[in-house]
Amino acid sequence: MSKRIVIDPITRIEGHLRIECEVDKGKVVNAWSSGQMWRGIETILKGLDPRDAWMYTQRICGVCTTVHAITSVRAVENALKLEVPLNAQYIRNLIIGAHGVFDHIVHFYHLSALDWVDVVSALSASPSEAAKLAQSLSPWTRNSKQEMEKAQKRLQTLVSSGQLGVFASGYWGHPAMKLPPKVNLLAACHYLQALEYQRKINKVVAILGSKTPHIQNLAVGGVANPVNPDNQSALNMEKLYHVKTLIDEIGDFIHNVLMVDVAAVGALYADWTAYGAGVKNYLSVPEMVLDTAGTKFELPGGYIADGDVKSFKPIKSFNDDFFGEGVKESIKHSWYKGDWDGHPYDEETEPAYTEFQDNGKYSWVKAPTFLGKPAQVGPLSNVLCMFAAGHKATVKYATKMLDTVSSVAGVKVGIGALHSTIGRIAARSIKAAVLHESLVNQWDLLVKNIGKGDVDTYNKPIFPKGEQKGYGFHEAPRGVLSHWIVIQDGKIKNYQCVVPSTWNAGPRNSNDELGPYEASLIGTPVADPEKPLEVLRTIHSFDPCLACAIHMVDADKNEIVKIKVI
Repeated sequence: MSKRIVIDPITRIEGHLRIECEVDKGKVVNAWSSGQMWRGIETILKGLDPRDAWMYTQRICGVCTTVHAITSVRAVENALKLEVPLNAQYIRNLIIGAHGVFDHIVHFYHLSALDWVDVVSALSASPSEAAKLAQSLSPWTRNSKQEMEKAQKRLQTLVSSGQLGVFASGYWGHPAMKLPPKVNLLAACHYLQALEYQRKINKVVAILGSKTPHIQNLAVGGVANPVNPDNQSALNMEKLYHVKTLIDEIGDFIHNVLMVDVAAVGALYADWTAYGAGVKNYLSVPEMVLDTAGTKFELPGGYIADGDVKSFKPIKSFNDDFFGEGVKESIKHSWYKGDWDGHPYDEETEPAYTEFQDNGKYSWVKAPTFLGKPAQVGPLSNVLCMFAAGHKATVKYATKMLDTVSSVAGVKVGIGALHSTIGRIAARSIKAAVLHESLVNQWDLLVKNIGKGDVDTYNKPIFPKGEQKGYGFHEAPRGVLSHWIVIQDGKIKNYQCVVPSTWNAGPRNSNDELGPYEASLIGTPVADPEKPLEVLRTIHSFDPCLACAIHMVDADKNEIVKIKVI
């Protein structure tokens, strides 16, 4: 007899997500993904000045702030056919890269790893054995016995107090947890170290963006950063070399800690390469603009159909009709008025809430499609597309990751293993390494361009009478983000955001095809329906960010997360 599991809300994500699963004979046979809050930003923006949209949209989320700001100004620039000075592109690229690296570190260590690492088990490990193992895997200077002892002591203090703090929501001792104590201690130690390094790279965003979160330096037409190598009040060489130091420091952590840890966890959970593939239509967009018009990019993007990398078709520019005409959204199963498939330019966002209906409407999230089919977005899609495009850095780091996994697992692991829950996590660390290499290059390009005497950072926008349409896209840490704007006589007539977690968390579309979250759960084993750790592993591998970004706190310590088995 099948059982119904309701997880409401999913924790260790941004926003409020409800997952329902039907489990039969120990495996998931059906699933529903439900976004539980309404974003509503599209309604707020109507009638406003397009130059202000980026300030509003980056408040969609308290974590994904930078990405919405960047995408918003790109949408307005696209509508106006406005080019952006090279310095502004490079500064934006540095912010994008730093934010991406920050996000990928946070995702693995602080949001996803706790599904695989038993921190309570780490208390029984030998610090010397953990250090010996760590030193055999990596030259990281902080893989010492002293660091392991310090981490274990901090964990013991938490446990002895009777409060696990940030570790309180884990299923410790779950039968699906299988790392030995020394590996758990090693991972827990790096969890704590990662807090320092995600802060370091986020300083780059703060230096260039004036603050973080919610950067302040953007403008339609460029950035507000004045460039003057000799002025302390401007972006000068002292600040730029500080940025370079931070980039170099984070590189050491990415290559010698993050990629090694992910490879080790992936090898020890190699059986999870068989679960979580779901939708194999992969969509990504090019990123790191190299010219003023958005026609040249350092990082390629495109579309792969049915998991066949040979089918890869590139997206070449900010004006590529392949992307601009390929995106639609369905509301058949979403809490909005009507039942339509529409292009973002033509959509209306009119809420119409009902109760949760298995075969009707059950989510505030719309169901995007590309070329009429559901598509998965995120680091896995991006890495596969860049790999298919022959991007050298991606091929290099993907090969390194797969070789390390193969060595630890004792069996050859190929690119096909990435079509999985654990592969999605591996792809995120590969993307972090690619982004770091890009950060080094973008910094060099900016400094060389300034050295030529170019200090321009802004082109003034002009809003003509009549209607203009445009879209901006960005390969955000969680995948393809696009904003679509219709401008009428200098004011916003319509605005739509198609965010990464809309692509992945969307419900069934107009053809009743499962969204990526839903499809990825089919076939997932569930050892204990009361503790559905396996479901959380796959959902967390996408790094969900429900666009409303709701955070729930109960000062009275009442239970706010419930697992219900029907």
